[in-house]
Amino acid sequence: MEADNDAIEIAEQKRAALAYLTEAWDEAIAEGIEPDILAHAALFTALADLIDTYGEDAVADLTESLPGRVKRGEFTLQRTIQ
Repeated sequence: MEADNDAIEIAEQKRAALAYLTEAWDEAIAEGIEPDILAHAALFTALADLIDTYGEDAVADLTESLPGRVKRGEFTLQRTIQ
């Protein structure tokens, strides 16, 4: 049961984090920051934080999996299904 509660707590924190980031993203766009510039800054910030937490080797391993995940649509918000 404790594992289920931990999983629920993590899911709630992920939803809250995404809500905060989405709000900040929208505010930055409204201030005139180009989306691709904002995306690069967000990626840099995320990777730098992950490296601080897990180290360069672990983050390098994580980023090696990204091309496949991108191609599978894991990060695509609006999918067209044919």
